[in-house]
Amino acid sequence: MTDAPDANEAPATVAASRWRRALRTALHPHLRRVDVAVAVLLGLLGFAAAVQVRSTQDDGLLASARQEDLVQILDDLTSRSLRLRQEITTLTATQERLTTGSGRDEAAVAEARRRAQVLGILAGTVAARGPGVLVTVQDPTGKITPEDLLDALEEMRDAGAEAIQLEGSVDPETNTAGAGQTVRVVAATSFVDAGDRGGVEVDGTLLQPSYRFVVIGDSATIAAALAIPGGVIDHVEQAGGRAVVVRRESVLVGALRPLDRPRYARPADKAGD
Repeated sequence: MTDAPDANEAPATVAASRWRRALRTALHPHLRRVDVAVAVLLGLLGFAAAVQVRSTQDDGLLASARQEDLVQILDDLTSRSLRLRQEITTLTATQERLTTGSGRDEAAVAEARRRAQVLGILAGTVAARGPGVLVTVQDPTGKITPEDLLDALEEMRDAGAEAIQLEGSVDPETNTAGAGQTVRVVAATSFVDAGDRGGVEVDGTLLQPSYRFVVIGDSATIAAALAIPGGVIDHVEQAGGRAVVVRRESVLVGALRPLDRPRYARPADKAGD
């Protein structure tokens, strides 16, 4: 209930009454649904604007890249997507062979042999040959760190590298590695700074520059991934080195890792034993 001013009241009294009504309205606002909706919409708009600004800041590298670099990045992403689709198709076909048809036993044996070969390559216990690249990292100033080599390794793995070995003391004239300076790179491979000895210790083996990755995989995709602006090649050059990528129709990853015998594990006789 509001206070209606009397016509006989003095002007000062009327003014005081209006001020009281305004004060009550300010202290006890009656929000309508449209007011609430407008407030929510303004909040969402502010949040969207903040997200857009953050996204624009994160994409600063792409925004400043040349058109040729953007096309290269897009081709790399397309190649990775194609490889994943092909892998899905292969796994689906394998599942169908193992679960349907009269030749399930033969299919299971063939798949087990194929998986054993693949796992041998991944574990580094089997030599591998196929198309790929040779990536030579020259380090005349001795500033290439284990982290730089690990970044290059991860970039090549992301680009689909299937088998890798790392060589040290590569002679550019004879194109050969130093004696005893070849290591098969697997998932558990470690890179450690060799300190005063110079170079990098890889799985306990001392490798000294220049280094060379021998990589099996899609050579075009791997080369494009290494050449992405701000990527491996640019980073090596900023560190005072030089990275040279050579694509080959066939490379040999022949370094092998010894198969460690488990100390405690043994095959189970049956499930639950």
